[in-house]
Amino acid sequence: MSGNPFDDGEGDWLVVSDADGRHALWRPQLPVPKGWRIVYSGPHRDGALDFVEQNAGATAGTPTA
Repeated sequence: MSGNPFDDGEGDWLVVSDADGRHALWRPQLPVPKGWRIVYSGPHRDGALDFVEQNAGATAGTPTA
């Protein structure tokens, strides 16, 4: 995969969450930022989005290191 790994919807996806309950989509080939943990892993972006919609306590975002 070249370029931005978040642009291509194909492949595996993670949902990561922080201590404040924020959720974000993430790619398994990228290191999970400090303070975030994996709460979902699946083969489809739509499944990850569904997980966020059903479980997020706050707005989804992009983790910062």
